[in-house]
Amino acid sequence: MYKVFVNESPLILTNKLSEIGSNSYFPLNKESILEAVKKLRKNKLDKAFIYHPNHEELLNKFSKIIKKEMAAGGVVTNKKGKVLFIFRNEKWDLPKGKLDPGESIESCALREVEEETGVQDLILENSLQTTYHIFKRNDKYRLKEVHWFAMTTDYEGPLVGQVEEGIEKVKWKGPNKIKKALENSYTNIRMLFEE
Repeated sequence: MYKVFVNESPLILTNKLSEIGSNSYFPLNKESILEAVKKLRKNKLDKAFIYHPNHEELLNKFSKIIKKEMAAGGVVTNKKGKVLFIFRNEKWDLPKGKLDPGESIESCALREVEEETGVQDLILENSLQTTYHIFKRNDKYRLKEVHWFAMTTDYEGPLVGQVEEGIEKVKWKGPNKIKKALENSYTNIRMLFEE
């Protein structure tokens, strides 16, 4: 099963009919997928399911219909145990960005965190999870697959938001401020803090 978010509503790709229950489900074809995405975007459904019997083929076939972009980012913790957040598009988010050609997913995560926040001396600890969401660019839907990594740093220098990426603020947040930030964040970001 894959959860792909359209705005904040899940489009669930599944090979198990039992997960669907009485919810709306769509077969794995272009017309059905576009219809499901459109209904979720317009809040006509709170969730939708795309069914295909072969789990191995689900994401591959889906991403032939909605082109996939790979990205990576980090949940960065400093030596005080605070987590690095960015503020853009009126929401608290975590630093992430698109994979460059020939770049490894790990290198992308480290580069994007540094570019978007100014934080240096990052140490990649381990892989967390992969999140998915659909966005629209040039009138076409895209599927963003984001690989998240836990990172640490001893960096104590200035935090510098990447202006050309629309980043208005960069902040270290402790447990109480993280909880508050997550109230004004994305479902994919909240999922990273549920584990």
